[in-house]
Amino acid sequence: MDRLVAYLFEVVDQRIDEPLLLRALTHRSYAYEHGGLPNNERLEFLGDSVLGLVVTDSLYGAHPDLPEGQLAKLRAAVVNMRALAEVARTMGLGDFIFLGRGEESTGGRDKSSILADTMEAVIAAVYLSCGMPAAATFVHRLLDPLMESSAGLGAALDWKTSLQELTALGSLGVPDYRLSEEGPDHLKRFHAQVMVGSEQMGSGSGTSKKAAEQMAAEVAWTELTRRAAAVLTSVVEPAGAESGNALQHADSEQDA
Repeated sequence: MDRLVAYLFEVVDQRIDEPLLLRALTHRSYAYEHGGLPNNERLEFLGDSVLGLVVTDSLYGAHPDLPEGQLAKLRAAVVNMRALAEVARTMGLGDFIFLGRGEESTGGRDKSSILADTMEAVIAAVYLSCGMPAAATFVHRLLDPLMESSAGLGAALDWKTSLQELTALGSLGVPDYRLSEEGPDHLKRFHAQVMVGSEQMGSGSGTSKKAAEQMAAEVAWTELTRRAAAVLTSVVEPAGAESGNALQHADSEQDA
């Protein structure tokens, strides 16, 4: 844990309360196996709110012209399990988590849910130890690159929401996702198909239901957008051709 303490000191320039950090790293499986020690769930709850406030404040200030809906999409692209798990992997947080034997044996140190929850608990430990400015500094160090890159993603911020907006615009109804799964609990893989009306418009696979549905929604959104562009092209071309014929006719009359 000394390495993590040193890293946090480097980032926020203050000492983190080590017993508090220890609790932030204690998963409920470890706490249960060791007589009911305090675990990190309360800290996770607090850290989620601190994280949300810092990210929301940052996005609100950085994008003064964006409407609420787009700001919400940007926030969701940053404050989610996958994003938090990735930054946790980058800083090697899994090496420090105290896990029970069951979670240890099924790869718990690299589970996105455990990593994301622990990341939130560590944010709370920084907040309680050093205050909001230090917590904000820590969150910015972790997530600023993602906030910057997410601003240019457009529809890719949330394919499911973007697809639903597109189908609503075309009066096509609400997309319907059909899920299947395979594999053991610790290596489960999910498959999703998305129906628009009676037509299957996309499919996708992933290690979570959300990932599979997002992939299927991306395929469907891309196909519907392609079809819409093709319809617009077919409508515009005859008009262009008609105008060309009219010009040719006018030229012929002038020559005569």
